[in-house]
Amino acid sequence: MQKYEIVGNILGFEKTTEVEIYKIDDLFSTMRDTKNSDISFTVSNPYILREYSFDIPSDLQSSMEINENSNLSAYNIVVLQKPIENSTVNFLAPIIINNDNNKIAQTVLEPARHPEFGMTEVIKTFKS
Repeated sequence: MQKYEIVGNILGFEKTTEVEIYKIDDLFSTMRDTKNSDISFTVSNPYILREYSFDIPSDLQSSMEINENSNLSAYNIVVLQKPIENSTVNFLAPIIINNDNNKIAQTVLEPARHPEFGMTEVIKTFKS
């Protein structure tokens, strides 16, 4: 299993410094703290749900060693609900992965610059 170093903090998981990612299906994965198995959270692949793009701040690009050729991925934290279609996704605080060096960071997008993204968007609203 691949381990990823967290650069900076993930909101709500400030003491987590290294995670592993377990793919559940094309939409969902679990991120688990490698040093505390009781700490895990569900994340989603935003590109399965919607068009999704944002700029990565230059300081984050530097700390993650991102360049124009970097192989990047993004996830969003999910708050699970029953039924699963009522779960919510936070599109305003993406988790970015540099797959070239296994570094992860979270950035917080400005709502005014990204009015199309919300903090608690319900998954069922994306069903076609």
